[in-house]
Amino acid sequence: MIRVLLADDQALVRAGFWSILDGEVGIEVIGEAADGGEATRLARQLRPDVVLMDIRMPGVDGLVATREIAASTDARVIILTTFDLDEYVYGALRDGASGFLVKDSEPAELIHALRVVARGDALIAPAITRRLIAEFAARARHPDPGPRLSGLTDREREVMALVAAGLSNTEIAARLVLSPATAKTHVSRIMTKAQVRDRSQLVILAYESGLTVPGWLAGS
Repeated sequence: MIRVLLADDQALVRAGFWSILDGEVGIEVIGEAADGGEATRLARQLRPDVVLMDIRMPGVDGLVATREIAASTDARVIILTTFDLDEYVYGALRDGASGFLVKDSEPAELIHALRVVARGDALIAPAITRRLIAEFAARARHPDPGPRLSGLTDREREVMALVAAGLSNTEIAARLVLSPATAKTHVSRIMTKAQVRDRSQLVILAYESGLTVPGWLAGS
């Protein structure tokens, strides 16, 4: 059972998400919050598997709440936003969110997103997320590999670059002529060495460290 906490300052939005998820096999809504402070408190108290988090809320916003929830619980956070290219979303991904959805996504996309993030297997809407990460990573500080990449082998760097390109473990295995289990082991080991929470943070680190360069910069 995937336990979900809803966080949005608009009651009608929360009710809409609740109605979509209510009765869905394997998903249970266990609470709702109207601001980031309440979301953080309930996440610590109720221990949800996934938090659907609005990014702009009065008082404590979704950015601060995401950072606190990621630091103090095992819950995965999906950011809800009106725009798919939103600098606040990039900040949330850096601070521990596992992905994001635009609020006009279809119900099936929401259900799929919850299941994927609960498994910790992949990014949400990877094509859009990669574009957002690349867009704002290009504006970040000068690429710095830093100590988190110093312990990676050449093979692990290759695998990390493929993760940043949006490939799944199965696709990485096919590209490098490995078994899917071996590809998954490589990705897990890289996340441990790089001290990142999930694939979202691994992709961001790949861009910000300079391991992966946005296409329009690579050709310049």
